[in-house]
Amino acid sequence: MSAAETRLTKELAEVCKDDGTSGVTAVVSESSKSKGSNRNLTGKIKGPDGTPYEGGVFEIDITIPKQYPFEPPKMKFNTKIWHPNISSQTGAICLDILKDQWSPALTIKTALLSLQALLCSPEPGDPQDAEVAKMYKEDISSFDRTAKFWTEMYAKETNKEDAISRVCEMGFDRSSAKKALEKHGWDESAAVNELLGGI
Repeated sequence: MSAAETRLTKELAEVCKDDGTSGVTAVVSESSKSKGSNRNLTGKIKGPDGTPYEGGVFEIDITIPKQYPFEPPKMKFNTKIWHPNISSQTGAICLDILKDQWSPALTIKTALLSLQALLCSPEPGDPQDAEVAKMYKEDISSFDRTAKFWTEMYAKETNKEDAISRVCEMGFDRSSAKKALEKHGWDESAAVNELLGGI
């Protein structure tokens, strides 16, 4: 095993065993496990207290490049979020350490902690989503309401179960409902439209 693989294995062991105090975790994704790889991870970030994201759990797709740790991990939000530095459409993230400010001294866990810190301190002057940044700068109370609504709608664990139940009540089986909801970022309308198209 190469030094880079040894480091990655050690980092994964550290971030997987997190006791919840840091609010960030990551595990090897199911698709990566089935291929015998540890290069695709699913991270989770707890929404920081005192922010519109409080109470939410945000899922992050993490891809570890072959050149890691000399190249940053590629990360994007799978959970929809209303934030100036995160695309409300694609989940793409604008954060310097995931681009040109990455250092091999950083780890997957420190990158997740930096994302969590970004939720506390948005940078609207360097946005990923111009519409969200404009709202943040011009009407912070509307921004806070919208961000809190999106957190309630997309990032609450219990709401995911409720969403599955609501789609199932329309006559779809649980497995299909869950798959369609996950594919569409827990957007019930889009999931139902897809399911109806399959009939």
